[in-house]
Amino acid sequence: MNETRLPPPAEKVRRVTNLDIAIIASVIAILVFIYYRVEHVLVYNWNWGLIFEYVIRIDEATGDILPNLFLKGVAMTLRLAFWGTLIAAVIGIVMGLCRVSNNLFLKIGSRLYVELIRNIPPVVFIFVFYFFISSQIIPLLGLDNIEKTFSPTTLAVMRVLFGPTELFTNFLAGLICLAVFEGAYITEIVRAGIQAIGKGQWEAARAIGLSRYHVLRDVIMPQALKTILPPLAGQFITLVKDSSIVSLISVQELTFLTQDVSNTTTHFFEAWIVTAALYFMMCFPLAVLFQRFERSGMGMQKH
Repeated sequence: MNETRLPPPAEKVRRVTNLDIAIIASVIAILVFIYYRVEHVLVYNWNWGLIFEYVIRIDEATGDILPNLFLKGVAMTLRLAFWGTLIAAVIGIVMGLCRVSNNLFLKIGSRLYVELIRNIPPVVFIFVFYFFISSQIIPLLGLDNIEKTFSPTTLAVMRVLFGPTELFTNFLAGLICLAVFEGAYITEIVRAGIQAIGKGQWEAARAIGLSRYHVLRDVIMPQALKTILPPLAGQFITLVKDSSIVSLISVQELTFLTQDVSNTTTHFFEAWIVTAALYFMMCFPLAVLFQRFERSGMGMQKH
């Protein structure tokens, strides 16, 4: 007899309450107060038009509208977030599996990696690791002079994927630093997801003759993914914001270029407000998207 599957219940629409209105009004009042104090107490001369010229520019020769420093910074930030997430995910999955391994050497090594990253200030880690990478690893790989090594077609592709080729070594060093740093947190996400699966699953799988590798691959990881994916998605958003750290090592992402704009124009408030808005425009849609994926995944689990 065929069972009739009912559609999932519709989500309740949250109504705006008096408390919501009061909070929104308070936030607006605080912003207006700050704006007033900056303009009348600091006697600050606001000039939004000047700052918006650094968002887009018009080519005088062709009349084309082209991205300026702010949008170039956004593009570099998204490149760092995308590639950083991929590399950090690989590091995190490998180290997370090592954290639950029966091999004492692998377990101690992965634990040292996590504790080292989590207990060193990010700025100190970035500087130490950057100077090691830029002075040792990049020359060893022969990537310090790629414009003479690769063909024009390859360089054109690299510009799309990694930004200006003349800044590739800075980008690569910053990317590796960011991925190694974020990989430690993904390691703990993977470890927690695997350990959240009950011991009964392990015992039942081993009882039917599966090796530890096949237990992980076929039984544990498919279940752990449901636990791992939501915080992993959140970590991607965190990585977008944490990418600002690599501005300290001259990677020309959004924060680095904002410093250039604010120092050049001396309009610090406008420059950093625009930057904050751009970060919000990158992170908020991702948060909404991942939240919908999570809800749809929960709905599928119920049925």
